[in-house]
Amino acid sequence: MIYTKLGKSDLNVSRICMGCMGIGAPSKDMNKWAVPEEESREIIRYALDQGINFFDTAMSYQEGYSEEVLGKALKDFAKRDDYIVATKFLPRSQEKLDRNVSGQAHVADCLDRSLKRLGLDYVDLYIYHMWDYHTPMEEIMEGLNNAVKAGKTRYVGISNCYAWQLAKANFYAGENGFTEFISVQGHYNLIAREEEREMIPFCEDQGIALTPYSPLASGRLCRPASETTKRLELDAYARFKYDKSKDADAGIIERVKELAESKNVLMTEISLAWLLRKVTAPVMGVTKKSNIDGAVKAVELELTQEETDYLEELYVPHALAGVMAQNGKQPMQD
Repeated sequence: MIYTKLGKSDLNVSRICMGCMGIGAPSKDMNKWAVPEEESREIIRYALDQGINFFDTAMSYQEGYSEEVLGKALKDFAKRDDYIVATKFLPRSQEKLDRNVSGQAHVADCLDRSLKRLGLDYVDLYIYHMWDYHTPMEEIMEGLNNAVKAGKTRYVGISNCYAWQLAKANFYAGENGFTEFISVQGHYNLIAREEEREMIPFCEDQGIALTPYSPLASGRLCRPASETTKRLELDAYARFKYDKSKDADAGIIERVKELAESKNVLMTEISLAWLLRKVTAPVMGVTKKSNIDGAVKAVELELTQEETDYLEELYVPHALAGVMAQNGKQPMQD
């Protein structure tokens, strides 16, 4: 494994971050493809054994159960100083809006609940999961700054936002002496490259770490289009993200397959090796040990510029997908 600093922080993270959306237990709602606790624990231990020290979860994954399983496993298998934990919080719920719970109080409440589930005194990175259009940005930034001052998180990051929102928030934080976002977790892979328009150039200029999710497009970039998996069959949200562009994306996926065969490696390795040329640490969802093997091998796989150009050549502009397609239109959480 190779390690690097996370943006301007002193966090030394593995080039692969293990995403924990699929661990803990199958969810009755979104993550029907998630794996149960005992299997999850073995995967986490295997990730640690392979040198992965960076783990990403969220309060919304399996209604917090992902945090519980991750926290217990890390406590059992590693020392606290040997791993980096990130978790995420959602916008204020309708119930909190009705009770006039402030943004500052909301951040504090969500973080305290996450810390309890994780069994930790602090997290290394606390991530604003998506922009809250019903809460003043100033309240969120003050709440995050309070969390850093209280020692409950070392740094803060953001996910699912536009570049102008990140710029606005960090400018406000800088002007007021608050902590700034050091990382952004956006939707970025070989068949979803819209972050290259504004977000990536801005982050490169500002020294903000890129930790994209869906690096393998929910499995589409790690196997031929003719093959299927439990997740491909059950993950309706991933179909919402990718089905509309599948014809345009088919040629890119075929090129990944072709290049993998020519190098005698997995498609996973090719797709991640391309992404690792451009970002700090992709957040790779894991539901079995073999997922980790391909990711670890990708860290040391180097693509030539010619190979990179070949993979990128067929890309055409895409409509925003997933959370970003709903940005500003999300229904209130219950």
